[in-house]
Amino acid sequence: MFIIISKELIQLDKSICPRFEKAMGLLSQRWTGMIIYQLLSGPQRFCTIESSIGVSGRVLSERLKDLENEGIVKREVFPETPVRIEYSLTDKGQALKPLMNSIEDWSQNWL
Repeated sequence: MFIIISKELIQLDKSICPRFEKAMGLLSQRWTGMIIYQLLSGPQRFCTIESSIGVSGRVLSERLKDLENEGIVKREVFPETPVRIEYSLTDKGQALKPLMNSIEDWSQNWL
């Protein structure tokens, strides 16, 4: 909330938006951004993600579960022999593409 007092804009509420805080908390978890970025290229199996970004299987499993619970990643099981499992981004996950592209551009320019 903002008020104007004698031509000055004063912010009354200095708290961070809870949704923004939640988003930053989720995306700032180690490996989460890399997993999302990797899945932007399409559905992938666990072992492909693991070897592509160099994350441990235990951490990858935890992050994929977190992302699945948030509705960002979809886990699809194919009833084959052996069973095949693929991970992909949901529409909610695909909505992160512009953000990931912006971070990629920023890193190319500044890092």
